[in-house]
Amino acid sequence: MTVRQARPEDYDAVAAFTSETWAERGGSDYIPRIYHDWITGDSERQRTFVLDAEGDAESPSEELAGICQGVLLSEYEAWAQGMRVNPDYRGRGASMRLSKALFAWAKERGATVARNMVFSWNVAGLGQSRATGFAPCAEFRWGMPTPDADAEPALAVTADADAAWSFWTGSDARTDLKGLTLDAEESWAVSELTRERLRTAADDDRLFVVSEGGTRGFTFRNRTYDRPNDEGSSERWAEYAVGAWVDSEAARALYRAVACDAASVDAEKVRVLIPEGVRWVSDTAYARVGVSDEPDFVMAADLTDPAVVDD
Repeated sequence: MTVRQARPEDYDAVAAFTSETWAERGGSDYIPRIYHDWITGDSERQRTFVLDAEGDAESPSEELAGICQGVLLSEYEAWAQGMRVNPDYRGRGASMRLSKALFAWAKERGATVARNMVFSWNVAGLGQSRATGFAPCAEFRWGMPTPDADAEPALAVTADADAAWSFWTGSDARTDLKGLTLDAEESWAVSELTRERLRTAADDDRLFVVSEGGTRGFTFRNRTYDRPNDEGSSERWAEYAVGAWVDSEAARALYRAVACDAASVDAEKVRVLIPEGVRWVSDTAYARVGVSDEPDFVMAADLTDPAVVDD
């Protein structure tokens, strides 16, 4: 079996072994839906890999054992996503071959860490990640307030980026999340938050800092996007890269600021990344805000360790 770059001609083979990935949970895999757009983005900063079971780059076959994609999020951070193994080739080292190729590709481009995200219920995926060199990193949930144009925070809210940065560097939320928030460019990816991102958010009126009696929390809108729903139409979502606060009163103020901001961009649904833990989840519930049913796990591979990268 040979790892090579994915081609448009690989679509049928990829769709054949990924279309039923989440069937037992009543869902469908996103890869067949976005495959062509996915590989179109391949460049020096992105690479989609397939594991060819019978061919190689010069003589590719139509029999594929797996697929995954690597993306460079920053000068030193790589993201691994879309790891899928053809059921006919499970137990034959397919995920290991793909992961090692991705690690080598990212390291050659200067990355020192590669991370991925695994749903907490995906026990097989968690074991697969550990086996290929990923270690536990962080876990989070989603706070899901309802958009409300009339929501008014009970505490003062400003857009002071430097105050937000100072708060973040010493916050329990940063410690729990290992400094990670939703990435600015890649969907469903996390990367280290920078002061520059907060300043950009402030300039764009997307930063919300609870500033009464000192800095007590902050959040910022990461992006808005349209997502298909179960009725066959689409819903507009507003996504907030992180929610961090010191107490339940500040949490409530933040969520109200988010609810008002989300309404201003015509969002129908909202999600705010928060650390997993009884404090964060219970503060969210106390603010009468919905919480996702299960956490998501982030794992990280140290690309400076030869034992992780080399075969």
